[in-house]
This record gives sequence, C-alpha cells and structure tokens, in this order.
Amino acid sequence: MLVVKLGGGAGMDMAACVADIAALWHEGTRMVILHGGADETSELGEQLGHPPRFVESVSGMRSRYTDRRTVELLAMACAGQRNVSLVEALQQAGVQAVGLAGVDGAVLRGPRKAAITVVEDGRRRVIRDDLSGKVTDVNTHLLHLLLAGGYLPVLCPPALSTEGQAINIDGDRAAAAVACALGAETLVLLTDVPGLLRDREDPASLVERLDPREVNEAMSLASGGMRKKLLGAHEAIVGGVGRAVLALGRGPEPIRRALAGGGTWIEAAPGHAAASSPGARPPATPATLATREEQHA
Repeated sequence: MLVVKLGGGAGMDMAACVADIAALWHEGTRMVILHGGADETSELGEQLGHPPRFVESVSGMRSRYTDRRTVELLAMACAGQRNVSLVEALQQAGVQAVGLAGVDGAVLRGPRKAAITVVEDGRRRVIRDDLSGKVTDVNTHLLHLLLAGGYLPVLCPPALSTEGQAINIDGDRAAAAVACALGAETLVLLTDVPGLLRDREDPASLVERLDPREVNEAMSLASGGMRKKLLGAHEAIVGGVGRAVLALGRGPEPIRRALAGGGTWIEAAPGHAAASSPGARPPATPATLATREEQHA
C-alpha cells in the first residue's frame, strides 16, 4: 500500500504526477492520494473579500487562522475546484478515481483544537475560535471498500471534528495518519523542492537519508511547509510506516523516482528498534517536534 500527498506549490507538475499515478495504478499498485488547497483557498478568499490570516506559534510554525468563512472557502477551493480537477485528470488517464473531502463518510476525523497560543506583535495571545484540528481517526472501512472495488480514493480537507464540525487540517500530517491507519509501506510527500536541503538555495545540498531520531534536529534546516512535512514524515514512521519520502513533484515519473531512492528518505530501522540499541539517543517524539498549539493546519 502506498500513500501519496500532492503538494500545491507553484513548482509542482500536476500533469506529471497524474501520469505517474495512473501508470502505477494500471500496473497494480494500490494507493490513496491526498492533496491540500492552500493557495487556491487564499486566492478565492482574496477574490471574495475574505483574505487569509496567518498566525505563528510560539515555536515558529506558521498556520492559517480558520474561522467559519475560511472553512467554507476551503470547501469551495479544495474539495470543490482542486479535487474535481484532479479526479477529472485521473479519469481521463483511465483511473476510476473517487474524490472525497474528509467530512465525507467521516473518512478523516479528529478533535478540534480548543485553543492555540500564537505570537502577534511580539506578544503571546490565545485564540479559542480557530476551526482547525488534527486527524486521529481514519475510516479505513470506507477506503478498503473503494480500493477493493477498483477505485482510487482522492482525499482532501476539510475533515470532520469529533463534534461534527468541518475543520481545517494539515494535509501532510493527514497523509501520515492515513498511511498509518492503512498499514502502508511507504508515504510519499511530493513538494516543489527536491527534499530537505541543508542550503535552501542549493538543490545539491539535499539530505538524502535521515534517521528518524534526527528529525528533531533537522527541523532547524526546514522552513515553511517543509517543517510540517518533516513532522508528518516522523509521525508516519512512529505509527509503523516503513519509510517516508520527501521528493520533488516535477519532471517525469516523480513518484517512481521517489520510490527508487530520490528525495529525502526517512526510513524506520528493522523492527523500529534502533532507539533501544546501546548508546542510542531516544527517538524524537511528536511532542518534541511541535507544541500543542501547532497540531493544526
């Protein structure tokens, strides 16, 4: 089982991604696709007079403040425009794709954050009305039904909160949750850069292999969305996924290249026992990688 998250950066080549997904699917690879829609949501918000507002957590992670209107815009841009366009392209490539927002069949579900602490103008403040959360429950029964019927699930936000509200989620971490729930061998996170770079301006500085215990330290190399991708990759490994790959979603066969060793590989040690070896450092935990107020998109 393979789970693929498609990033939305300008450097992504969706046509190449779709072609590769279709080729792998026709060869018998069963997978689940996830995508976000941050850029589309922001653009739509600007057009409709509700521009995006971003907040920064106390440890520097930047996230979208999500009020009810933003959830509505997310549904229009992500579950509407982008999901339909992706499913359309896959259907044209001969793949029976089925688009689902996380609220559909409660396929992606989790608690809404009761409060988040952010830094604005150098001061901390608590926000209690943010409609964001983290996926903790995946409706694998529905996904297995679709896969068994020969359908390719294509998932996106918004998810469903445990209280029955539509909420914003981080796509990379949602993909990790899906990969864990399905027992996937590999999670591929495609983005608009080659992977984790030591020098953000130099593609040749790619970190090709990263031990799961080194993810916490590697956060210092990452910025923007790459920090969430590292966090999602680490959560996938902790949850039992064999490997997570951060790779470039551009050029011929981007997924196949990632599976063949391209990008940044974060791979679990055999039996996930590396941390118990003599003298080994304990693995970084999700709690050390992100504070509680960062558990949202």
